[in-house]
Amino acid sequence: QVQLVESGGGLVQAGGSLRLSCAASGRAFMTYNVGWFRQAPGKEREFVTGFRWGGGSTYYADSVKGRFTISRDNAENTVYLQMNSLKPEDTGVYYCAADRNYQFRSTWNEYDYWGQGTQVTVSS
Repeated sequence: QVQLVESGGGLVQAGGSLRLSCAASGRAFMTYNVGWFRQAPGKEREFVTGFRWGGGSTYYADSVKGRFTISRDNAENTVYLQMNSLKPEDTGVYYCAADRNYQFRSTWNEYDYWGQGTQVTVSS
């Protein structure tokens, strides 16, 4: 089992940057797929980015490619989401999630473990 805690959200102007962190506790975090999802008011939770367990392939939603970067610090058991060139449509609650499926999944209901979320607001 793994516990996840996000941090780093806030209010930023369009074109600005934020870095979100997802600190994990529990054993064998490297054996989990990790995904970042976001949910805007009145909208369904959507996939942002993630990587497959073992530090393999990374995946990005088309809407964030070239602007967002996912990375991890294995020593700190932390996953980061660097968000650049932010747009108002990036506004939402950002969640870190983990699961132990063999294949990477980008659908939110495939994930078993979730953080509490962190609010990101991008003003125009």
